[in-house]
Amino acid sequence: MALNMADLAERAGVSIATVSRALSGAPGVSEETRRRIKSLAEDLSYTVSPDAARLARGSNGRVAVVTPDVAHWFYAAMLDGIVTSLRGTDLDVLLYEVKEERERRRFFEELPARRQVDALILIALPISDDERRRLDLMGVTVVMAGGTLADHPHVRIDDVAAGRQATTQLIRAGHERIAMINSHGTWSLEYAAPSARLRGFTSALEEAGLALPPQYVVHKRWGSHGGVEGMNELLSLPSPPTGVVTFSDEVAFGALRTLRRAGVPIPHTMSVVGIDDHHLADMFDLSTVHQPVTRQGVAAGELARSILQDGDAETRHVTLPTRVVARGTTAPPPG
Repeated sequence: MALNMADLAERAGVSIATVSRALSGAPGVSEETRRRIKSLAEDLSYTVSPDAARLARGSNGRVAVVTPDVAHWFYAAMLDGIVTSLRGTDLDVLLYEVKEERERRRFFEELPARRQVDALILIALPISDDERRRLDLMGVTVVMAGGTLADHPHVRIDDVAAGRQATTQLIRAGHERIAMINSHGTWSLEYAAPSARLRGFTSALEEAGLALPPQYVVHKRWGSHGGVEGMNELLSLPSPPTGVVTFSDEVAFGALRTLRRAGVPIPHTMSVVGIDDHHLADMFDLSTVHQPVTRQGVAAGELARSILQDGDAETRHVTLPTRVVARGTTAPPPG
């Protein structure tokens, strides 16, 4: 018959609470008593349950990760980084996917993770003020990966800098007619990244003294289909641009398809620059701005672990650098 903690306490001649503290590593037990109880537990092949150890520490030992998608490369890479950083710790991971708008709303209305976790890691998720207040009432550590959320700990890139880097790549190649295909997401709440990358785009043009006709900025639904529509719109202009910055690499993939089907030589007639460095960007020979997605996930997981296990983190707000990756879709403008 399997032993329980009461059996072990009776044989050791101590209380159940002492056995719990000794086996979980909690304070309040002398080293001699701790060694004696552990030795007896080994002799009797007794294993303390993870849940019992967590209760002894006064914690759940769980981190919830909330993501809009588990299949898309960005969220999957971020999730991989989080899980990797928490592997080998005493923290388990609970995963919540809120792919649809109604799922996101229901999560924040019901907060199914409350009383089950010690921390929440949100992956690039837009949050309303009311939803943020509900999270605050949970009283747990909240970390934003791939964005910011009030003064909560976060890991992100500088999206303004990424937009500036992509645009500067075309400016340095000699382009003067530069457009942008920007994006809007699927949520009713706005993501911060589109407006931030647009600011980087416009500021780079202003600093270079280049004009920006209003029709050179088009806003389309995020994804490759948005890139198709956006490039079609730009090619229909009386004076099309010679270089285009896209909100993301997926948008760039659609833009490249439109150019190829229209017989527009890339990059000799039209140059295209993406942002993100998607895992297929090299296959498309796409010039882009690399953001370290998996590293953001690792850093977010380490932030949560440090705050839970060490009491705080050395740096609670982390911004990782981006860099230009020049490939075959950019060149000087024709003529």
